[in-house]
This record gives sequence, C-alpha cells and structure tokens, in this order.
Amino acid sequence: MRMRLLLLLCVVFFSDGAAAASPEEVRALLEFRKGISEDPLGKVFDSWNVSGSDPASVCPQFYGVSCDENGFVAAIVLDRLDLAGELKFFTLYSLKMLRNLSLSGNRLSGRLVPALGSMYSLQYLDLSRNKFYGPIPARINDLYGLNHLNLSNNNFTGGFPNGIQNLQQLMVLDLHSNSLWGDVGVMFSELRNVQFVDLSDNSFYGSISMDVGNISSVVNTVQHVNLSRNRLGGSFFSADSLVLFRNLHVLDLGDNQLNGKLPSFGSLPNLQVLRLSNTQLFGPIPEELLESMIPLKELDLSRNGFSGSVPRINSSTLTTLNLSSNELSGPLPSSIGNCEIVDLSKNLLSGDISVIQEWESPLEILDLSSNKLFGNLPNLTSHFKGLTVLNVGNNSLTGSVPPVLISSPNLALLDLSMNELDGSIPPSLFTSMTLTHLDLSNNRFTGPIPLQGSQEKSLIEISPYPPMEFLDLSYNSLTGTLSSDIGNFRRLRSLNLGKNELSGELPNELSKLSELEFLDLSDNSFKGKIPNNLSPLLKFLNVSDNGLSGRIPENLKNFSDASFYPGNPSLRSPGGRPPSGGGFSSQTQEGGKHNSKSSIRIAIIVASVVAALMIAFVLLAYYRAQLGDFRVKTAFGGQMASRDIKNGISSLPTTSLSFSNAHLLTSNSRSVSGPSELAGDNVEPVVPPGYAASSTSMIPNLIDTDPAPSGRKSSPDSPIASSPRFVEAIEHAVTLDVYSPDRFAGQLFFFDPRSHLSFTAEDLSRAPAEILGRSSHGTLYKATLGGGHMLTVKWLRVGLTKDKKEFAKEIKKIGTMIHPNVVRLLAYYWGPREQERLTLANYIEGDSLALHLYETTPRRYSLLSFNQRLKVAVDVARGLSYLHGRGMPHGNLKPTNIILEGPQYDARLTDFGLHRLMTPAGIAEQILNLGALGYRAPELASAPRPVPSLKADVYAFGVILMELLTRRSAGDIISGQSGAVDLTDWVRLCDQEGRGMDCIDRDIAGGEQQSKAMDDLLEVSLRCILTLTERPNMRQVLEDLCAISV
Repeated sequence: MRMRLLLLLCVVFFSDGAAAASPEEVRALLEFRKGISEDPLGKVFDSWNVSGSDPASVCPQFYGVSCDENGFVAAIVLDRLDLAGELKFFTLYSLKMLRNLSLSGNRLSGRLVPALGSMYSLQYLDLSRNKFYGPIPARINDLYGLNHLNLSNNNFTGGFPNGIQNLQQLMVLDLHSNSLWGDVGVMFSELRNVQFVDLSDNSFYGSISMDVGNISSVVNTVQHVNLSRNRLGGSFFSADSLVLFRNLHVLDLGDNQLNGKLPSFGSLPNLQVLRLSNTQLFGPIPEELLESMIPLKELDLSRNGFSGSVPRINSSTLTTLNLSSNELSGPLPSSIGNCEIVDLSKNLLSGDISVIQEWESPLEILDLSSNKLFGNLPNLTSHFKGLTVLNVGNNSLTGSVPPVLISSPNLALLDLSMNELDGSIPPSLFTSMTLTHLDLSNNRFTGPIPLQGSQEKSLIEISPYPPMEFLDLSYNSLTGTLSSDIGNFRRLRSLNLGKNELSGELPNELSKLSELEFLDLSDNSFKGKIPNNLSPLLKFLNVSDNGLSGRIPENLKNFSDASFYPGNPSLRSPGGRPPSGGGFSSQTQEGGKHNSKSSIRIAIIVASVVAALMIAFVLLAYYRAQLGDFRVKTAFGGQMASRDIKNGISSLPTTSLSFSNAHLLTSNSRSVSGPSELAGDNVEPVVPPGYAASSTSMIPNLIDTDPAPSGRKSSPDSPIASSPRFVEAIEHAVTLDVYSPDRFAGQLFFFDPRSHLSFTAEDLSRAPAEILGRSSHGTLYKATLGGGHMLTVKWLRVGLTKDKKEFAKEIKKIGTMIHPNVVRLLAYYWGPREQERLTLANYIEGDSLALHLYETTPRRYSLLSFNQRLKVAVDVARGLSYLHGRGMPHGNLKPTNIILEGPQYDARLTDFGLHRLMTPAGIAEQILNLGALGYRAPELASAPRPVPSLKADVYAFGVILMELLTRRSAGDIISGQSGAVDLTDWVRLCDQEGRGMDCIDRDIAGGEQQSKAMDDLLEVSLRCILTLTERPNMRQVLEDLCAISV
C-alpha cells in the first residue's frame, strides 16, 4: 500500500524524468493560502488546490506560482489582485529555492517573522501597498542575496534594524510611507551598492551633512534618493561631499528641517530632479542650478527662505521651475530658458510685468501671483500658444485684458484677481472651449457681463456647452442684467457675481445649471423672483442685499436666512411669512428683554473659588440670561477653558453651547495696570490650586492670558513668588455685558471662495461651541460645524474695530497671509450690530508654546529638548520673516500666540495683524498689555502714539528666545547681586559677566556641541533686544538661527 502511494506521488509531481515540486512545498503553499480570506477575482481560490493542478506538470498549476528548471518553487507573484487576509510568512520557510516574493497592491496584513531571514535564496521581496504591520525583524539583513526590497505603503513601525551593510547585493531599497525611524547618516554609511533609495514619509532623523571620509561606496552607485517628509535636520550636503554623487539622477529632501545655505553644486553631470521644498534653507539660489552645466529637468525650491533676485535661466534642459513661497525680490528674470512650468508665486518680486513678453519658452503653466508686480499685461507672443494656466492674481496690474491672451487656444485657467485692471470684460472669454476656471474678482471692470453668443461657437464644437466650471467676477463695478445665456454654462460648479452693480431680474435659465454648488449674487440690485428649481447640489447660496421679492422657492427652504437677508425686504419664506431672521429683536445695550428661542441653551464656564459656588453661579447666570439682563462680575481675566476641563485638569463640569446663544463678552470697565499697581496682587486666591495651571494653557491660539503666573508661583528657581507683570491673569474686577442674538443675520466673507470648506452664517450659529478663553481682543471659541470640521472663532470686543470699509480692507490683507508657520484666516463675519465682528480660522490641534514651557506637575508633555526648542525658534522666525516680507508686523507676539502642532511640534503663529483692525484705543491697549507681560519694545513705551512695528516684533522674538533658553517667563522678576531685574536684564547681565551658561535651563544644558549652539542662540537673542537702530531685521535673525548647528 505504501509503495502505491509513493508511485502515485511520482505520477503527480514528476514528469519526463525532471524533478517536481516536493509535497512539502505544496503543503507550504496551501498553508500560505489559508491566510487569504478574500479573493474578489478568484485567482487564488480557484487554482490553489491539488485537484486543480495538472498531474503532468513539473510545477503546481497555482496562479502566480512559477518554478525553476528543477521544479522547485522559485516565485510567488500575486500583485494587484485585491487580496485580503492575515498572512503567516513562516509557512513559506519550506520554499528553499524561492527567489521572488511579490504581493504588492493588495489588502494583506500580518507581521514579518524572523524566520523570513532564513530564506537565503530570496532576491526580490515586494510587499508594498498592503497593510502589513509591526517592526521589521533584524534578520531581514541576513538575506545576503537580496537585491530588491520594497516594503513601502504599509504600517511598519519602529527603528530600521542595524546591519544593512550585510546586503551587499541590494540595489533597490524602498521603505516609503510607513512609521519607521532611524539615523539616516548611519544608514547611508552602511549602504554599499544601492541605486534606488526611498525612505520618504517616515520618521527618519539625523543629518545628511556627512564628512567625506565617512561616506560609503554608495556615492558611486546611487541614482535616486528620496528622503522627503521625514525629520532630517542639520545643514545640507557640503560642497565636497555633494560632488561625489556623480551618478545621482533624483534628489528629493523636501519637507524636512534642513537649514543653512545651499553649497555650490559644481558639476553633477547626471542630476535631473532636485526637490528641496518646505525645508529651512535660505540665502541666494546657486546660479549653476539654472545653467546648462547641470542637466536639471525639474527644480523645486518652494516654501523656503531663499532671498535675492531670480537669476537669468540659461539651462536648455530645465522644464519645471518652482520657486514659490520664498522671499525672492527684484524684477522677473529676463529669460526662463525652455521652462514649460514656472511658479514664482508668493514672493516679493517687483517691477513691470511686461518683461514676460521677452520670454521665448514654450510655457504651459505660469504662476506669478501674490507678488508686487505692476504695469499692463502685455500682448503675449506665439510662444505662449501652449499656455494652459496663467495666474497673476494679487499684484498691482493695471490696464485691460490683452486680446492675444484671450485667444490662447489651450488656456484652461485664468486668474487675474486682486489687481487694478479695468475696462470691459472681453466677450471671447465666454466663448472659449478650453477655459474652465476664470477669476477676475477684486478689480475695476465695468460694463455688462458679455455672455451673449456663448453658445454660437459651441455649436460647431464637439461639446454643446462651454466647459467653464468656476466663474468669479465679484468685487467689480459690472452693470446691466444677467443674460439668459448664463444657462449655456451647464458645467458651472461655482458662480460668484457678488459685490457689483448688476440689476434686472434673475433669468430662469439659472435653473439649468444643474451642477452648481456655489452661488453668490449678493450686493447687487437684482429684483423680481428667485428662479425655481435651482441646482439640487447647491451647498452655498447668498442672494442677500438685493431687491428680490416673492416667495423663496421650496427647494431652498433649508438654506438659512443669512442666504437671503439683509436686504430683499419683500422676499418671503415658503410658508408665506417674512423670515424671523431678517434682523435682531429690538433691544438696548442696558436692558430690555431679549426674546430667545426656547431651544437656546446657555453655558458659562467661569473659574471661581469653590465648586459649590460655581454651580450656583452658573444656575443664576442661566436664569438671568433668559431675562435678557445678565451682567457678570469676575476678578479673573480669562475664562476657564472647557478644553482644559475635558483633558482632566479641572473637575468642574463642562457645557457646550452654540453660537446662536454664545455670549459676546464686552468690557465696560477694563482696567489694565502696570507692574506697580499689581505688585501687591496675589494670584493664588483668584483660582483654586489645581485649576490654575489649566486656566488658559490649553487654549490653542489667540489667547492673551499666559499660563505661567496662574499655573506656578514662578518659573524654575525664581526667588519671586509670582510674576506681577502678567496683567491678563490677575487683572482687576471687570464688568461684562452679554449679548445673545437668536441667529447670525449678517454677512460671512470667505477669503478663498474656491475652498472646499463651505458653510453659511446660519451653519455657524448652529455650531456647538466651547469657550476657549478671553483676551484683550475678545472671546475665543472652538466651533464644530455639522460635518465635523472645527473652527477657531474670535468674537471681537465691542468698540475695538474700525468701520466696515476699513475693517474689510485690512482683514483681506491679513487673509492673504499663507505660510506653513502661520495660521491662515478663513473668513470673517460682519453682523448688523456692533457686537457682531468675528474672525474665523481652522482649529489647530496643539497647545501653546507657553504650556510646553511652563506646564506644571503633573505634566502631559515631556520637557522640550534643545533641538526641539531650536526648531521652534526657527519655525517662528520663518513665519515672522514671511509676514515682515509682506509688510505685516505680528503686533502681538508672545508664547501664547505660538501653537505647537503635531508630534513634530511645528510652530504656527496666531493673532497676527489684528492691530490693523483696531481703533487707536484698541492698539494702545494691546501694546500696554504687551508691556505688562514683558514683550514690548522700549521704543513703544516712549512713543506718544505707539503702533506695532517690524523691529518691535524682533524685540519680542528675542525675549521669546530667552524664554526658550532659560525656561523663565518674560514676566519673572529675578533677584541677584545687583538687585531684582527682569528676564532681559538678567540674561544681559549674565552675558556681560561671562557666565551666559548659568542662565540656561538645567534640563537642556550639557554636551560640548550643544553648549556651543546654546551660546550662539543666546547671542542671537541678545542682538534682538538691542536698541532700535542696532536691532537686526527678521531676515538676518532667521539666517543666524539657521546657521546654528547641533
């Protein structure tokens, strides 16, 4: 019987005298198959079984399995089959001749087991684009014959194991998009013959600035290096080491923390792609990058701090050039070589734009937006016939739109917004069969919208309708009616004609725009009815401030009253009654009952002495608010942040509220006192111990109250019990008025109408909100919209802001500030009453620098290391340098307005430029508060009418550098041999006496190299607080910081 079984096996697995796959290998494959739970295509389930295999075959007839000439399984290739399951790799241990294991592009998971390192025959291992997890076993470095390793796009974690020098045959190493870490410098010193390295989207750290003597033979073979989106620091490759990479084709180091200047690139005869975006590099752009000596095809230096002019581009190979979001100045280059894509946006370039007429490049994409260019748009030459994107928005261009530009046969996007262009809009823009995006907003165009004839040309085209998807003509002086030809633009998704002088009735053809999602016709003189059956896809609608009448169509009943009012006094809701939200109920500031809806819930979170009194106070507050006459007296300047309570710092109950009843807190008698007045105040009775540390420290941004004084008696080692200069934390009793409208009936203005985020004032009024705190500017809330998106909303104090025209002009400038290290404003709201002035930004998940420095025990965060503090300093300097390059002082710089976001502690500036919205009294109060907290420049103290300035920001930044180094608050009074001094005088005195290291925070002091870096940082901080004439600018400060090496 046993002999028969052996004969049967021979028949099944041997053929023509050749060796066949052993039963052990077949069993291993079948065991491996058990880990696959889903096979939508049936490739594995239908073929991986003994019954389906050809008995005469040398190799099992399993899909994706192949054998060598001896019949042993040599390859398993199951790529892109949408397989799912938990694989057990140890089941493959029996496949002694397996050379190729490729499972990429599936949904497989499981851990890599150490036994994988015993499969010595493996040469090719590709597990990319799956869900494998866990650490990479150290024994993977025992696969001596491996030449291709791809573990990218998985969930691997932990450090990459040492010993990669064992893989002498390795040519491809791809680990991108995992959560791996390790020292890049060590890894590169161990690599030998690799040609392709991709470690991007991980947490690798270390420096790429390696000594020539420590560089391995990899410099002779490597062709592709991608280390982007990691945590690399230090300076760039030195010039001596860079020239050794003579076979390098692609170098991508973007989204890291590199600093310093770029070296001379010399001659890299094969370099084709160089991407260094969003690092901390600065200085001039090396001219050889734009010359023919390096055969670059793509150069991306965007989102850095490069300065100087843009050199003339003589390269004959460069086709893609991105220098956007730097601090480049001077005129446009006289030549751009053969570039097809050029992005010089968000710089400080100036001069006449007509120089582009001299360019002879076959341009396809040109972005010169957000610069300081002026002059008339030139008649573009035939070289621009291939142009598909032209963006010159946010400059100072004048004149009309040139006809040659309009006739460009491939133009798909044209953005001329935020300039000073005038004249009529050329009709040919609306007959183009390529243009999908047209933005002419914020100009001075006049005359009618020339839609007539938009379908005439389209009749001879393949498509029956123009392809326009985005049309923005807002903020112009357009007149006349809206033609019925608007119905021909069936593909429109966004239509904005607001803030013009259009009139007449709205054409019924608007209902033909079935794909419309955004419609703004506000601030015109339209009359008559709103057309029925507007697009069911509408997410945003604003027809307010017109003369519309009749009933609001039934299909628009879900839009808030803010979509229709103010204005349109004869417009009625679907039920036939005027909407209740047409205005606020009549009341005076002093009293009068406010008729709130019964659904309104009012929550007030106030820090007080004991929990029992707090509860009673809140109940009383609720009762009196319902009566509409609620006045709160408190001795604490800031609200207890409900976010703090949520994190367990306080045991007080937290209550959410909505903006329909979110109280506007306004001060009738705000006292801002100097140090002498507050010297006798005691912080301790104001807030019970245990709550004090959290009173404002958790506030994400825009809060003035500093956590240091309320959370601790002093900074470490301070001999003084508390810092009396923290005015916001201990200010005198304040009377607060509460104003609570039923809903927002004003106007919500977005800075970028193309943003994917779209909501109305009514949506905002319904949003659940938490009070985060109060500052000299107003009250701060976190609001959560219906879709879950969170906003930071600042409700500005009564009497603080300028009139509507000046307010709108200034806040638009603030809204154009876009940088990785600043928190951009999204929108603002202007209500019909003085109490209703709001600014809106995305909510940033993170806490203030003040909390990270001065958080008390028990700490939720570990102390910042020196490297982390230096990174914060560089991040803040980059944000300030960006603002200053655009003439925008921050004006309110302090640690509570610096948010550290994410695990990398990326610093983001908040509260910048708000002084531009204030009355002179409001500006004076803000500067007085800065003085009380220790961040006011001396020249502001002596000025009769002080205003924030760029050099005053530098002074405040210098104080913050001192706080980073010493972990002492700017408000601390420090006793010494010369008596009590403040932080800046103490640091200056220590430096003068040659004991600068004595003032360094003992938690970061140590190590010779770090001591040198700390000395350098201390010197930078001292230069920042020099007299006004000696003080450096932020560009110089940033360069000094980036030059510090650790």
